[in-house]
Amino acid sequence: MRLSTFFISSLAVATSAAPTWPSLQLNDIGDPLGALSAVSQYFNLVADKVSAVKTMRGSPKCDLSKAEMPTVPGLPPPAPGSKLRHVAVGRGTQNYTCDGSADSKPKAVGAVATLFNVTCMAAMYPEVTNKVSNMAVHFDLDAANRVGPATLPVSGHHYFTAAGVPFFDIGDEGQIPCAKNASADAPDTSTIGRTGERAIPWLRLLATKDATKGLGEVFRVSTAGGSPPATCRDRTGPFQVEYSAEYWFWSK
Repeated sequence: MRLSTFFISSLAVATSAAPTWPSLQLNDIGDPLGALSAVSQYFNLVADKVSAVKTMRGSPKCDLSKAEMPTVPGLPPPAPGSKLRHVAVGRGTQNYTCDGSADSKPKAVGAVATLFNVTCMAAMYPEVTNKVSNMAVHFDLDAANRVGPATLPVSGHHYFTAAGVPFFDIGDEGQIPCAKNASADAPDTSTIGRTGERAIPWLRLLATKDATKGLGEVFRVSTAGGSPPATCRDRTGPFQVEYSAEYWFWSK
C-alpha cells in the first residue's frame, strides 16, 4: 500500500479541557512495514495530545474502572474482586535457542522488554492504546527508551530470572514474579512482526508468593510479532525475535 493513500484524519491538535485523539486508519494495510512514515506522523500527534493533557489545569482524571482489557476466547478473566493497577506497552524481544538440529523446534528461553506506562491512556483512549501496542514492534527501541517519535514514560522492565521465572518490575507499583496460568492463541488479525512473524499467544500469569504491593496477576494481550520460525533450519544457538504487547497488572 502506497503511503500517499494512507489516511490520517484529525491533523489539527486541540488543547481543550478534554482533548480528542487523532484517528489512525489501519484498515487495508497488508504490510505494516510500509506504513512506518504515516505511523510516525500519528505518534507525533499522540505526543502532542499527551503534551496537551500535561498542560491542562489540574491532573487529568483517570478512572481505571472504565478501562476494558482486551479479551480472546480461551483466556480466563482476572480473579473476582481484582482491581486494575497498571497498564503498560512492552517492547522488546522473545528469546529462543536452537540445538543444532535443523528439524527441531526452537526452544523458548525467556524475554526482555521495556515497559511503557499507558495506564491512563488505556482508561481514557483505549483505541489509541491498542494501536500504539500493535505498531510498537515496527519501531526501534532507541537508547533513550523511546518507541518511535512518541515519548511515553517508562514504567519498568520485564525479564526472566536466572531460575527462568517471568519477572516484572514496575517501580513504585511493585514487583511481580509469576508463572503461566493460561494461554490462548492471538487472533488471526493480530499484527505480524518485522519480518512476518506471527503474534505470540496471549497469557494469564499468576503472582508467586514473592510479589509485592498486592500484585496478583498479569495479562499479556494485544501481542504483535515475537513467534519463532517453525524449525531450527539455518539456525544454531540463541536468537531473538522482536515483539510488542500490552501488559495489564491486577491486584488481589
